[in-house]
Amino acid sequence: MRTLLITGPGGSGRTTVAAATAFAAAREGTRTLLLGAGPEDALGPVLGDADLPGLTVRRVDADAGFRADLAALQERAGGALDLLGASRLVPEETGPLPGAEELAVLRALRDAAASEDAYDLLVVDLPAAPRALALLALPEELRRVLRRLLPPERQAARALRPVLGRLAGVPMPAEWIYETAARLDLQLAAVQALLADRGTAVRLVAEPGPAGADALRTAALGVALRGLRLDVVVANRVLPESEAAGWLAGPVAQQRKTLDEWREEHTVHPVAHLGRDPRGADDLAALAAPVAPAATGPVRWPVTDRIAEDGVLVWHLPLPGARRDSLDLVRRGDELTVTAGPFRRVVPLPSALRRCTVDGAALREGELRIRFRPDPELWPRTR
Repeated sequence: MRTLLITGPGGSGRTTVAAATAFAAAREGTRTLLLGAGPEDALGPVLGDADLPGLTVRRVDADAGFRADLAALQERAGGALDLLGASRLVPEETGPLPGAEELAVLRALRDAAASEDAYDLLVVDLPAAPRALALLALPEELRRVLRRLLPPERQAARALRPVLGRLAGVPMPAEWIYETAARLDLQLAAVQALLADRGTAVRLVAEPGPAGADALRTAALGVALRGLRLDVVVANRVLPESEAAGWLAGPVAQQRKTLDEWREEHTVHPVAHLGRDPRGADDLAALAAPVAPAATGPVRWPVTDRIAEDGVLVWHLPLPGARRDSLDLVRRGDELTVTAGPFRRVVPLPSALRRCTVDGAALREGELRIRFRPDPELWPRTR
């Protein structure tokens, strides 16, 4: 199954483009699942009376997911709660906590990927770009936190935990904590695998203009730092050139200039302005959204060997739109923290680079090139 994640700046019409994309795919005979990840049912008004045999529409229900998680947590921790004399919470009397919506979206992605229903394409209407990128970063970040707090190596000493607890004088984590962490890690790994799959791509939607250009540049940088593949940029609500007269001349010229700039860096698909908010099957068909991309290889951050020429290995990180004054690198052990604009990612170093020291970095043609010099104390010596 191919997966198309659609996001963009707030107010760019990304929900409409997501609906039009799923509608166009279903019309071509592609069995399509359209997943609405927003807090409200924004897809309903856009789809209107659109009803196709190959199109299934679902909406993420954060409230139901939170109540189910709360009930399951209390069931697993029942013994500890009883010992503490704690009162059980009634799920129906509680509202979702901050972060529950994001976890519900991740669960919906996992369930869609593991579904026995035969879908060829999953189209996800994500929230606005800043929230969407934070959401897509969650699986990797949470798994990293879990490994730090509950390393897998410590789980091997389950039989010794009571003894270790007495020797250390502090209580050791209960069995259910390790079981819950292992279960959560498996679920997050499934979502992470979906995002890294060769059939997954991100489609950015923006309205051509100064504000849209700035927001698109930032969103594309976030997509690149996460190692996700950018499909196309959908330029939404493009005014027709034939209307470039009177007061419309300025906006049309501005859109034309922005589109030319975007085409220098991205594959751009313009979607015409219908003169109204699109509603129903006829309007979705008139938008002529681009078809879903074919599966390609994943985004790669290659390492080139320049030891013979310069004595270094070079790690290439494609970061289109990055600026030198907003870049920062911090090496901690076998990890590298990369900050680019408002985004930050902690990435493990490739095995060869772990035996090296950072020798410098440069930003060239939208690519961050980090130089690593072999550490004589760790690098294999040749005779």
